[in-house]
Amino acid sequence: MVIAVTIVHIIVCIGLILVVLLQTGKGAEIGAVFGGGSSSTIFGSSGAGNFLTKLTTAMAIVFMITSLTLGYFAGQRPSATIFDSRSPASQPGAPVMPAKEETGSTKSVGKTTAPSEQQPDGATNR
Repeated sequence: MVIAVTIVHIIVCIGLILVVLLQTGKGAEIGAVFGGGSSSTIFGSSGAGNFLTKLTTAMAIVFMITSLTLGYFAGQRPSATIFDSRSPASQPGAPVMPAKEETGSTKSVGKTTAPSEQQPDGATNR
């Protein structure tokens, strides 16, 4: 149903654009008064205005109806989605690194000093 309304809506949109572009503006006749040459229209001089005006009105009404219908369908919430049956994914924790056992001699990474041997800032050993 929604797909059919969407297709009709797109066709009416394109048709409405074309019909509006085919119509002549209100000031089109004023150019002929000042020597604009022949003012010819596609459908003739008098009959096209009435036909195109009625066609534009009809297409505008269909456009409004399809717009409201699509808006109504967009506002409806689906009763079930594909996400309802899916269980939430468990959050992976930090990877656990196995403890390495040191065998043999103990290696010292850096030299540490005892608190009594620490010197104030700026003092050096001589």
